[in-house]
Amino acid sequence: MPAYASAQTARLARRNLGLPPSPAEQMNHRLPDLPYEVVALEPVIDTRTMQLHHSRHHAAYVAALNDAVSEYPQLAERSATWLLANARNLPDAARPTILAAAGGHVNHSLFWKTMTPTGHHEPFGRLADAIARDFGSFEAFKTDFEAVGVKLVGSGWVWLARTQRNGALRIVTTRDHGNPMSEQQFPILLNDVWEHAYYLKHNNRRVDYLREWWTVADWDEAARRFARSDHHDPAEWAEGDPLLLDAA
Repeated sequence: MPAYASAQTARLARRNLGLPPSPAEQMNHRLPDLPYEVVALEPVIDTRTMQLHHSRHHAAYVAALNDAVSEYPQLAERSATWLLANARNLPDAARPTILAAAGGHVNHSLFWKTMTPTGHHEPFGRLADAIARDFGSFEAFKTDFEAVGVKLVGSGWVWLARTQRNGALRIVTTRDHGNPMSEQQFPILLNDVWEHAYYLKHNNRRVDYLREWWTVADWDEAARRFARSDHHDPAEWAEGDPLLLDAA
């Protein structure tokens, strides 16, 4: 039985018995499972880094998000993507904390799905054509992506995103846990350049991490996101975009 089905059965059983929700059931935001084994991305991403990154860092953002929204019943059922897209509607006192935690949760949820131990090692189909059109070639795109990631000062993320205004692909960076959705750019591919993503293996050699990372980039997932962005209305983000809800 899938995990979500067994969880639903447990909730129904407690409800039928007149029992209150369990602590886990009261949390709207959950840490997603990795889509592969924790050792699967070796040697590019070492097992210890993956363990700490997922079960400590990402888990901390989820816990912080649940804690931040717990005092505001009107936010209890809102998705993390809705919170990011509706910053103006958040309580002033809690806004920075909620945005930081929601961004950390959404970005990491997208990040795990951006990697795979198998699959295509380079873009294909319409996405490959779009990369060639907007960057000249796949190799030129990789060089630009790495350079932008290296130049990012401090902590943040580097993204391949699709501009909703004209459909062009762009390489963008966000500081801390910012997300290009806030600029009406649809996330296609991303890499985490916070030091906790690579420091145990690469120390301060971020450029080595960025260069090696291509061997685990999931171009099947990137192609899926690119195709779905064709029929996408940025206004839907205000309601919690269904194209990204499966991430967070």
